[in-house]
Amino acid sequence: MARMRWLGVDEGHHELSHEPDTNAKAVEKLTKINKWFCEQLAYLAKRLATHRSRAGSGNLLDNTVIVWTNELGKGNSHTLDNIPFVLVGGGLDFKTGRSLKLSKVPHNRLLLALAHGFDHRIEKFGNPNYCAGGPLSLG
Repeated sequence: MARMRWLGVDEGHHELSHEPDTNAKAVEKLTKINKWFCEQLAYLAKRLATHRSRAGSGNLLDNTVIVWTNELGKGNSHTLDNIPFVLVGGGLDFKTGRSLKLSKVPHNRLLLALAHGFDHRIEKFGNPNYCAGGPLSLG
């Protein structure tokens, strides 16, 4: 169980994620944890952006895709709605620099888009019932 004591959070991340939304102290600690993860992602992206790519033009970030996500929309209800996904980098030629809210779109379609971005032309990812419509168009 992940405990992030260096952030002043003694409880486990999983334990905190199951607390009700009304528990302000748990929400504050989860926010602190997610902020730390975000800072680590930003650090990685900045480091990749400072190194030239040997495989192609641009820097390493231009030729990389980083996916940051959570397996659930909300831990305390185990919902599969509103799962956040952050894609960083230009490695798959997706249109970047935007925020999308895709209501009622299964995340399997994003995973299909990632697979197709890597030239792996699969027709389903996981449960085929959640792949209707094929990969998301992110170009």
